[in-house]
Amino acid sequence: MNNQGSVVETFRQLHESGCFVLPNPWDAGSAIYLAQAGFKALATTSAGFAFSRGWPDGPEFVSREVMLDHFREIVAATPLPVNADFQNGYAAEPAGVAESVRLCVGTGVAGLSIEDSTGDRETPLYDFALAVERIKAARAAIDSGSTGAARANGSPRVLLTARCEAYLVGAENPLRTSLDRLVAFAEAGADCLYAPGVADTAEISEMVNVVAPKPVNVLVSSNNCDITVAQLADLGVRRISVGGALARAAWAGFARAVSEIREQGSFKSFAGAMPYGELTDLFSNR
Repeated sequence: MNNQGSVVETFRQLHESGCFVLPNPWDAGSAIYLAQAGFKALATTSAGFAFSRGWPDGPEFVSREVMLDHFREIVAATPLPVNADFQNGYAAEPAGVAESVRLCVGTGVAGLSIEDSTGDRETPLYDFALAVERIKAARAAIDSGSTGAARANGSPRVLLTARCEAYLVGAENPLRTSLDRLVAFAEAGADCLYAPGVADTAEISEMVNVVAPKPVNVLVSSNNCDITVAQLADLGVRRISVGGALARAAWAGFARAVSEIREQGSFKSFAGAMPYGELTDLFSNR
């Protein structure tokens, strides 16, 4: 396992200035490829991992134990800092979130995210007060849990990202809901703020401004893929992630090749496949 204190320090430094892309591998091989491509840190994707195992995305489908093992796999694959997509923390109440966070920190990750989505269509977001208490509990668990000894020696705290899922769950006023919650999450101890699904540049700029000087993560996916790193940097965004988009792009290529075989009896898609030798060399020279 990586030296956690060192990778946490590296990860925190990335959030202090500029703008960086935090791509999301879904297994060890994709993590190694992204590290070799020159990215400075990685983040897991709950969706990408779930799909790779033949499961839907969500804590009701991927157990906490399986997800923690996945974090260990990605941490072990490269020397880069890893941020864990820990969904809702596998608990509703703050005490349960705290327990989960302590276990997550123990996998060697440099950061983790906790979202305010309940998974319930009738009440898709945790009540505001409870959502804030959940972030406070996560913060306290990081500060006093399994990292206590390391912090006593001067090591930095694992970075906590708080997510508001208002855009993804179809909240009536996702911008207002996100702004209110992100500000409260920042005050509750979150180091980085994140409202996946936001695409409008004016709304992104407003989010950056209301939580400043704390950094904001923006998700780039199929709904806003025309935007560039430079444009997001100009808006003041500090961190860009892609969630399950890389995994879904890989699935799209796979599905096209399968469709060609079944419907046309053709294998021409294989002409664009990565060479066997290139992949062999990649994984041989780790």
